[in-house]
Amino acid sequence: MNRHAISRQSVSGYVRQGWLEPVKSGLYRRPFSSGTNPNVVGGWKIPVLSAVWLMQHRFHVGGATSLSLQGHAHYLSLGGEFTLYLYGSNIPRWLSKLRTDADVKTRSNVLFGEGATGVQEADFDLSNNKDPELVQSPWRWPMPMSTPERAILEMLDEVPQGESFHKVDVAFESLANLRPRLLTTLLCLCQSVKTKRLFFVFADKHNHAWRRYIDMSSIDLGKGDRALTPGGRLHPIYRITVPADFMPEETPNGP
Repeated sequence: MNRHAISRQSVSGYVRQGWLEPVKSGLYRRPFSSGTNPNVVGGWKIPVLSAVWLMQHRFHVGGATSLSLQGHAHYLSLGGEFTLYLYGSNIPRWLSKLRTDADVKTRSNVLFGEGATGVQEADFDLSNNKDPELVQSPWRWPMPMSTPERAILEMLDEVPQGESFHKVDVAFESLANLRPRLLTTLLCLCQSVKTKRLFFVFADKHNHAWRRYIDMSSIDLGKGDRALTPGGRLHPIYRITVPADFMPEETPNGP
């Protein structure tokens, strides 16, 4: 509001007139209906879109959240509070403090650096009132969101503390149409050896058609063994400990 030359006196007047509602110190919203409790913000999408497009913060929705919103691994948002993964170096602190319908988890850009490779502007389906929160909004802005190729790597980076092997395994089942060229680029950019090794553990296990087009010669998988899962077994190819059921099948002559 300062950027648009709206004075504090004007803001106070807008609040008295009911045109704005205070949410946090220095943070206001447009009321969508009369009698709304200003202490409850509700949905997470409008605050995120407002932070990106009105306040010009640079961040995106990623990881398991992005996969779920784009139709992969729908179950990720069921059976508990919706987890919202946000990635960026300029995420406003107030987003994680709002009382919304999501558990907000913020992450830096350390996994890929400051570049936006694999981030797209995705539109939500507003037809047939499928998203009642966005139907209330006067804006129709796209959501900055990781492509499935980037999102699965972001999700793998959370294993095992934030995401389980089982959830990643189910997510991989739906990723039959990933783009190998973009995947290769992202794997080259990825700064986590653990994430890259786990990616190939799952990629080999599911063996989607795109797997054969990944050029591994340009991807740095690091050196030495990596202990990840207590009580796990060391993968014979990618040298990282994983649960026993993620080991490659053994042949009569060995692994």
